[in-house]
Amino acid sequence: MQNESQRRIITLLHLLLEQTDERHYVTGADILRFWEAHDIHASRKNVYSDIQLLVDSGVDIICIKSTQNRYFIGSRLLELPELKLLVDAVESSHLITEKKSAALIEKLGHLTSRYNAALLNRPVYMEGTAKPDNEAVYYAIDAIQTAIHEQRAISFQYFEYTPKKEKVLKHKGYRYGFSPYALIWNRDFYYAVGWSEKHRKLAQFRVDRMTAIQESDAPYIADPSFDPASYLREVFGMYHDAPRRVTLLCENRTMRSVIDHFGEDVATEVVDAKHFRATVDVAPTPPFFSWVFTFGGAIRIEEPAEVLEKMRDMAAWLHT
Repeated sequence: MQNESQRRIITLLHLLLEQTDERHYVTGADILRFWEAHDIHASRKNVYSDIQLLVDSGVDIICIKSTQNRYFIGSRLLELPELKLLVDAVESSHLITEKKSAALIEKLGHLTSRYNAALLNRPVYMEGTAKPDNEAVYYAIDAIQTAIHEQRAISFQYFEYTPKKEKVLKHKGYRYGFSPYALIWNRDFYYAVGWSEKHRKLAQFRVDRMTAIQESDAPYIADPSFDPASYLREVFGMYHDAPRRVTLLCENRTMRSVIDHFGEDVATEVVDAKHFRATVDVAPTPPFFSWVFTFGGAIRIEEPAEVLEKMRDMAAWLHT
């Protein structure tokens, strides 16, 4: 008898979760018919008592009282706008294959009603975003995260592309010894950052180009001073040039872009009615210079002079 009662309550919960939301509800008669379809025989009294039991257990069930009480799930673990944000992130991710995207979105759909789940099936069109074909990167991420958590060294092979777009292992299949410290998401790619035995220093590798990851018997080389946030901020664009303090003269219309890039804490001062000055700590590397180039003169490097000269040298190839 106890098992029958449990089965009745679980079936009711499934009905409410799958078929109700703020715009769709079920009545007591609907619940009785649903139970009957699942070979569960119950009375209207069971509807009231089971609903109350679920409410007492923390399920947010809204009851609209009338001659036929109407019931639906109120708040959920993830609300529809939150699910849409997650779906958009999955759809637009350069990391996730089309097949895996579809599977993840289907799973996210189970966190809401079937009616809302239909609203999640909407493609996001992202210019220049290509989906990968290889799902091995998910397992690579899992292996690296486990190694970071357990502080274990790993080894792996690294591949690159030939001019014919063929994948080839670097250094004829050389296995890199690596003590991973962190995974960093940058420019639509994951990077594993840690101590590289080959380079004898801190290094980063693109995870989607790491293959044949294995645990290593080599000792884990830890660095208690490593700070992922500082590393990402200082090693701009994943280059190892030393960070410099750079002064930028910016047109007012670029303030949003400066804040987007350097954060709201960026040091700025008003210069005149049309300009402000920003002082930033960056690595003077090609990615930084290319960011400055994108503004067509609306952002200019003021000092130090050697950084400005380095940018001019980089642009010199345009005149050759």
